[in-house]
Amino acid sequence: MYSIVEYKGLKSDYRCGYCGSADGKVSTGMWAHGMTVQDYQDLIDRGWRRSGMYVYKPTMNRTCCPQYTIRCHVLDFKLAKSSKKVLKKMTRFLSKGEVAKGGGVEPMDSHSEDTGFGHLPVACTSEVNIDIEKPLKIVSLEEEIPESSKIQEKPQPDGAGEKGVPGQKHPFAEANDITESFKSIPKPGRGADPNKPPCRKAKDVRRERKLEKLLQKQQQIEVVDVSLHQEPSCANPCTLPLQHQATQANQPKLLEELISESLSPDAVHQLEVKLVPVSSDDPDFTESFNQSAALYAKYQMAVHQDSPDECSESEYTRFLCQSPLQAENPPDGPDSGYGSFHHQYWLDGKIVAVGVIDILPQCVSSVYLYYDPDYAFLSLGVYSALREIAFTTQLQKTAPNIRYYYMGFYIHSCPKMSYKGQYHPSDLLCPETYVWVPIEKCRTKLDQSKYNRLNEDPNAEDEQSFRDLGKVLVLYRSTAMPYSIYQRRQKRANDEAAVRQYASLVGQTCAERILLYRS
Repeated sequence: MYSIVEYKGLKSDYRCGYCGSADGKVSTGMWAHGMTVQDYQDLIDRGWRRSGMYVYKPTMNRTCCPQYTIRCHVLDFKLAKSSKKVLKKMTRFLSKGEVAKGGGVEPMDSHSEDTGFGHLPVACTSEVNIDIEKPLKIVSLEEEIPESSKIQEKPQPDGAGEKGVPGQKHPFAEANDITESFKSIPKPGRGADPNKPPCRKAKDVRRERKLEKLLQKQQQIEVVDVSLHQEPSCANPCTLPLQHQATQANQPKLLEELISESLSPDAVHQLEVKLVPVSSDDPDFTESFNQSAALYAKYQMAVHQDSPDECSESEYTRFLCQSPLQAENPPDGPDSGYGSFHHQYWLDGKIVAVGVIDILPQCVSSVYLYYDPDYAFLSLGVYSALREIAFTTQLQKTAPNIRYYYMGFYIHSCPKMSYKGQYHPSDLLCPETYVWVPIEKCRTKLDQSKYNRLNEDPNAEDEQSFRDLGKVLVLYRSTAMPYSIYQRRQKRANDEAAVRQYASLVGQTCAERILLYRS
């Protein structure tokens, strides 16, 4: 199984949706006809990211708003107070039907990470149709190329190009934005009720509650201490359970516990989350396609003011249902297998949100979220992020290598996008050495400069740096071969600069494993 890509090269001087610059965006990209999950894992660990079938990498030292790949350690994840509030809000809604006042669309819940808002560039399309299922001939450095090998190319008709790539007028949503604002105006009253006790200061109430907890804890310790000093023949069998209970009482609830609290069978509303493979062969995917597409259109028109034509079923398919990732289900992998999936949120029998995710060998990568604007008061951007973190933790139990939740790009210079740093603990990817650095060590540097190396070791280098152009693997006339053999066959080949640039961006290992299409 091979990954097959067409390198599209550098794209510069186009509009940025973050700072508003008309010509500040710079990136490189390639069209993926098919890609293994391991190759994509290695690519995103070098700063690449997919948008539909297109895989792109911001040119960090040139683009106006550098985009740093960010990942969260799910096994050590710590819930922030704001996240707990979102979970409690969902619990109250599901269990009692309570609706938070002042709810509205989360201010920055969607964006296109590469093209930005309102950008209208030329669509990026593939030059050929490649049958990735057809067996390939393999030529080593010692072999000659069969003269009879023929490449199977089919020019695409006009207008058949894919969207959802740099150069699209469609903005893409990022899965997990969390900013929200609630405002309420107090109603006029008649003053304090003389029949009720006077109001107390909040700090006095907190001090009293804290004192009560300390007293309770002291009493529990005393009981345990008395039992431990009894004679062995009169040992209290309840001592250990009581000590265990005292310890448990002081531990914060886990993310999974808070989520499960909201899913009572006696609740007013019932919420079910389904994991659906993005495949026309999957019955759940095909049966829910129309409902999912309609929800996507509703979301795009309400949040992004798209026209009906801009969010048709064909557009929805191109953006969110086409993926280059080849599904894999190895024995040591998760029960779901690897590949692209839709995380569907079913509320009382209808879909209210869909999170698009990729399950990869070391992580769950969040791609996109869209939801019903009528339920924006539930802060579904935050809630879905927490559910995906919990889902990643669950996958790790059967696939130990899955330990991270990738949140896309972190943009320190954009206040509305820096929220991702609130998910602890998280790392940012160094754009030069491609090592992970704790975000706490990066903030001061990024305050001083938008673009920063991040790696604190001045002598560190990229371990996968490009070394040997001749070993780059290419696909030519349905035959896989090293670039050195391709050059001998194509004596007038003039693409060395492009191949060299491609190999330096994907790294030597990927360059020797991924098939780079050459005509």
